[in-house]
Amino acid sequence: MDWKTLQALLSGVNKYSTAFGRIWLSVVFVFRVLVYVVAAERVWGDEQKDFDCNTRQPGCTNVCYDDFFPISNIRLWALQLIFVTCPSLLVILHVAYREERERRHRQKHGDQCAKLYSNTGKKHGGLWWTYLFSLVFKLVIELVFLYVLHRLWHGFSMPRLVQCASVVPCPNTVDCYIARPTEKKVFTYFMVGASAVCIVLTICEIFYLISHRVLRGLRKVRPAKERVSPNSSSRASTCRCHHKLLETEELAADPGDVTLKASAPNLTPI
Repeated sequence: MDWKTLQALLSGVNKYSTAFGRIWLSVVFVFRVLVYVVAAERVWGDEQKDFDCNTRQPGCTNVCYDDFFPISNIRLWALQLIFVTCPSLLVILHVAYREERERRHRQKHGDQCAKLYSNTGKKHGGLWWTYLFSLVFKLVIELVFLYVLHRLWHGFSMPRLVQCASVVPCPNTVDCYIARPTEKKVFTYFMVGASAVCIVLTICEIFYLISHRVLRGLRKVRPAKERVSPNSSSRASTCRCHHKLLETEELAADPGDVTLKASAPNLTPI
């Protein structure tokens, strides 16, 4: 494994992630990728070699192994990690597209023109939808792989004895024994638990992203209402003052009322 590439990927995704996204990445790379590379491969490396059956029939052991392990746990987890981490790259690619578009805009119109984006990494507009789509995709992938893992082995436990019956070329019911079933069961529970934690963090991040968007929209609506109400009140007050001024001027036009004539020119609209 190229650790420099992994570190660059982690720092690149962390740059545009929320707080929940940073925690999710830490759980994935520390409790899933590192555990997978350091320990899980060694635990599951002898699964087929030490799959022992009480028969000498040629091919029966391989057929029984394939019947119980249609897909190896270690390869299934590898596919899961690949599919789960890939959506995070969509955000990086979208930000790179924004930066390239901003660069071409500057190159065409000069540095004095207005920017297309105030911040290319800010989750607004299309980038917000890309980030939300990546979260939903990760959530679906996690749930699908957990369901497949549960269906293939009828639960997350690992039995010591596997009975292979009515499988050609095995002549009858054959008993097969899995190597180190307790250790494999512990690592299976650990990987499933880490996947469940990632699911919870992803759901929390989706709710956080949507609620933050809704609150930001409400903050924009309130100032708009506040701007409209003072204008309407000032308009109404101006109209009232204008009517009073007209009434006063009419009274001032009466030659018999000298007091109003003297005071009318002093009235001015607000």
